[in-house]
Amino acid sequence: MREHNNDGGDNGTFDELGVMPSILKALDKKKYVSPTEIQKKAIPLVLKRNDVLGCAQTGTGKTAAFAIPIIQLIEKIDGNNKGKPKIRSLILTPTRELAIQIDENINDYSEFTNIKHTVIFGGVKQHKQVERLRRGVHILVATPGRLLDLISQRLLHLDDIKLFVLDEADRMLDMGFINDIKKVLKLLPEKKQSLFFSATMPDNIVKLSRTILDKPIKIEVAPVSSAAETIQQYLYYTNRTSKKDLLLHILKDEDMDQVLMFSRTKRGADRIARNLQKVKINAAAIHGDKSQVQRQKALKKFKEGNIRVLVATDIAARGIDIDKLSYVINYEIPNESETYVHRIGRTGRAGENGVAISLCEPEENAYVKDIEKLINKRIKVIKDNPFPQTEKPMTEREKKEWNKEKARRKQEFFKNRKAKMAKGGGNGGRGGRGGNRRR
Repeated sequence: MREHNNDGGDNGTFDELGVMPSILKALDKKKYVSPTEIQKKAIPLVLKRNDVLGCAQTGTGKTAAFAIPIIQLIEKIDGNNKGKPKIRSLILTPTRELAIQIDENINDYSEFTNIKHTVIFGGVKQHKQVERLRRGVHILVATPGRLLDLISQRLLHLDDIKLFVLDEADRMLDMGFINDIKKVLKLLPEKKQSLFFSATMPDNIVKLSRTILDKPIKIEVAPVSSAAETIQQYLYYTNRTSKKDLLLHILKDEDMDQVLMFSRTKRGADRIARNLQKVKINAAAIHGDKSQVQRQKALKKFKEGNIRVLVATDIAARGIDIDKLSYVINYEIPNESETYVHRIGRTGRAGENGVAISLCEPEENAYVKDIEKLINKRIKVIKDNPFPQTEKPMTEREKKEWNKEKARRKQEFFKNRKAKMAKGGGNGGRGGRGGNRRR
């Protein structure tokens, strides 16, 4: 594997990278002034038809780094063909939100070209997606499940692919997509250009890349152990039982008008959102159990400023790209240090200032130490805290008892919910419909 070295410094212009005039016009319309480091390194390599292994975390401009040269290469091959477009590029990505975001960016960058593109993902009916495919596209952005589903129905094939992108490879593996990826790889032409992007490069990712790439050039920017210097990081030590009160105390600051909050679990995200709604704070939760329509609706309202706090799980948050998002709150500290860096990287993007606040209960103290070791920096502890940490981490025995109690409560919750549903079904469903009207 070849390494691509670049000394950084002045990033120059997109014109100097060899980007064609029609795409430059679109970038100018989006007010892109100069390429980011990943774009500066990747675009010329892709245009020269190299396979690329890219290590870059979210917020570095990675999508444009592969989308711009792909549009240009396909425009030169097929741009003037009058027939039905063939799928020349497949971009495989783990989540629906990220797939939609990539497709939206491709739409912007290709505005003044003849490139046709579309996005397919699960969680919605397939009809509209199939209709778009039937009309023909050059670039297809897809999540693995829906892609393989439509292939099995013989509604699309990958025989004409010239460019393949595997994006967010580490998240793909975290989400259990390895078998789907292997199935897709078997359906791709042997002769193709492949681009492989991942925020981290553990052994299993490197091993996977070797099955995809041919003599790749490796590029690396913004290592995951670092967070943007524009992000101010703060830490509150508190108790598990007082986190809810501490959060409400923090949200008294009216300047925090748009907050992305992270929860470790789906039920936790729903619970946090409900608690905020009870005190008249506009909040919504997004996670894997929400439908695609629900997730997109909540995200749209958040971007438009109609929702103040969006509570998300880590998987659902992939692909949330909001310009000038100022605040991220970790309601729960992640047990993987790299996840912390990804989370807070949702703010402080493109040189903007951002604030990341973390609420730490005793069981999470060890996670903070791991995070500080990774980022090689002490997170500033807020002393003016009306709900300080007074408890010690639980012993192994206490943890066992607490987990038993959680399991009991969970069982009781579902038992009560089942009983309510059964009761509602016994009155002809009128109570359920009435409830819907009131909501």
